[in-house]
Amino acid sequence: MGSMKTLKVALLGCGNVGAQVARILIDDAEVLAARTGARLQLTGIAVRDVAAKRTVDLPAELFTTEAEPLIKDADIVIELLGGLEPARTLIRSAIDNGAAVVTGNKALLAADGQDLYARADEAGVELSFEAAVAGAIPLLRPIRESLAGDRITKVMGIVNGTTNYILDQMDSTGAQFADALAAAQELGYAEADPTADVEGHDAAAKGAILAELAFHTPFDLANVQCQGISSITADDIAAAKDAGYVIKLLSIAERLRGLDGREGVAVRVHPTLLPRQHPLAAVHGAFNAVFVEAENAGEMMFYGQGAGGAPTASAVLGDVVSAGRRMVGGGPGRTETATVQLPAVGLDSVKTSYYIGLDVADQPGVLSQIAGVFAEHGVSIETMRQTIHAEDPHDTANDGGQVTAELRFVTHRASEASLAATVEAVRGLDIVNAVISVLRVEGI
Repeated sequence: MGSMKTLKVALLGCGNVGAQVARILIDDAEVLAARTGARLQLTGIAVRDVAAKRTVDLPAELFTTEAEPLIKDADIVIELLGGLEPARTLIRSAIDNGAAVVTGNKALLAADGQDLYARADEAGVELSFEAAVAGAIPLLRPIRESLAGDRITKVMGIVNGTTNYILDQMDSTGAQFADALAAAQELGYAEADPTADVEGHDAAAKGAILAELAFHTPFDLANVQCQGISSITADDIAAAKDAGYVIKLLSIAERLRGLDGREGVAVRVHPTLLPRQHPLAAVHGAFNAVFVEAENAGEMMFYGQGAGGAPTASAVLGDVVSAGRRMVGGGPGRTETATVQLPAVGLDSVKTSYYIGLDVADQPGVLSQIAGVFAEHGVSIETMRQTIHAEDPHDTANDGGQVTAELRFVTHRASEASLAATVEAVRGLDIVNAVISVLRVEGI
């Protein structure tokens, strides 16, 4: 291997993932060289604080606070800083200097991917980001390469390990949301500020990336309808469980006809009921899984660890080896320039099922009135469950002890607009004390 070409690699960021990437580049140098056809020399690691404690013991001389000199001398730049800046500026600089770029920065790609793809395409360099979605799962490469000759119709998956852990804990132990979140934080699955995860923003960024790859059309966060899980209660989980469902936060992108009859793509993130026999219902803990439907290949599911330093580093190194092989063998860089312009369509165009929970007066004619409202809006009921609440004379909000009932409906598939109108009409009935929950249902 003495005459083997050497490729200089610059690493930007050394958090949990970056530290593992550096470790693998150093410890597995010979193996990576054999697979790449060139030595991958880690020339430096740019960080904000060279004295900060790392999760891996790495040579001190590799660390620097100056990223630009590393980038200018690099053949491959790995960006693991996260956030929009300085990551955006540094990636642009790497592309302008002719380096291949490997990134795991989902937020930047969702916000500014089109500009970066166009820059990479113009420069003839590779921009890869397998680690940006679903951690270690080899998902993006199969979508953009293995399924390139097919027509994907729907991508639906669990792409945020934090929320899956929280919902799984609530389902398996009966815990309230706050307690399950605290457990996720203790285990390091959730940040001190969990907003990006529990409000669905992380899954929305990944959904935009998946939609762009699957449908060859540019999407960004503004095109994603997003709802998080912070409003999900233990009662919601228990009621869903009793009815044979599990609640998951899903990212869904599907090809459909909009209200104007034109073909488009709807991208959405929201808590969703799934039948317990659905493959995604069996995804537990902090694992991820993505279900892909294509016209010719049919249904496929990709499953694995969606987070963590070593698993995500595996995805990063896969991209690094791929970029290195191209540099050794020659050929143009691979980019993600969109080739189709399908419009993003709103939720009004989506057909789905609803799971609706109501607190109602327990008196004759209630069910018929509610069923009449459903019928007026063209929505049919698939299943209904009723629970009678014991009379509580101390409940002053309950008209001095009025007996109430809890009704939970699962509807047949209908347009989102019809379902939303149905809920609003039901909410206005005198016999309805409260709409307890409204959740979407998939897989039926």
